[in-house]
Amino acid sequence: MTKIPYAHIDAFADRPFTGNQAAVMPLDSWPEDDVLQAIGEENNFAETAFIVPDKSGEADFELRWFTPSVEIRLCGHATLASGHFILSQDNAKDLVTFRTRKAGILSVQRGVMADAQPGYDMALPAITTEQTDLPEAAKAMGGEILEIWRNPDHYNLFRYGSAEEVLALRPDMKALAALGHDSFTATAPGTETDVVSRVFVPGAGVDEDSVTGSAHCVLTPYWAGQLGRDSFTAYQASERGGHVGCRLDGDKAILSGKCVTVVEGVFNLPD
Repeated sequence: MTKIPYAHIDAFADRPFTGNQAAVMPLDSWPEDDVLQAIGEENNFAETAFIVPDKSGEADFELRWFTPSVEIRLCGHATLASGHFILSQDNAKDLVTFRTRKAGILSVQRGVMADAQPGYDMALPAITTEQTDLPEAAKAMGGEILEIWRNPDHYNLFRYGSAEEVLALRPDMKALAALGHDSFTATAPGTETDVVSRVFVPGAGVDEDSVTGSAHCVLTPYWAGQLGRDSFTAYQASERGGHVGCRLDGDKAILSGKCVTVVEGVFNLPD
């Protein structure tokens, strides 16, 4: 057996059993992709993050993410969890960088949250969208949609009139899954926060995601334009729920959140 360190971390969470679950697993080098996918399936979280020391000198680590069924191009909550995993082991270190295959260089650094408690600031690419019509997806999402916005990298945003409408949605997951690996985000002005959202990715094996960093990369430039300011508070209203601080900084979405390590152990991988 090869023994791989393993951490189960709740990201965008200030206590266990909230936020979004991620497994973080540090490796010395990359195994075959089918091994990484099998581990992601075994862990059965929305994402398993794998990190390997970066020998290129561009970043501290390489980072890849796997759902139970596919490798994805960008995952925010598992990046936040990976930053927490590294920084919580070294109090003298304030910043960690990750080189990814399709999302560029990402970073996580120590920060102070809106409640004056310690947390993390994560720099991800801001994802811009254009207004469009998606009749099949709109029918599957349901409700009274005010606007639809899309980025061709599989991100779709559906604007509703109120938080209550977003909370009441019961999308047709089978119909959404038939449209591919796209992410479908429902959003509206919030009540206790500036913005509320829910995110559905059934084509990638995640019917409703708990708290989605990549979706907030889309929400950040959209709502910055709608609200007329660069920063705002957001809540993803899944069953677990999670708070995200959002700030637009040029072409970056700076997402803020906390993490809680729930389980630490060893993953036994057959040789």
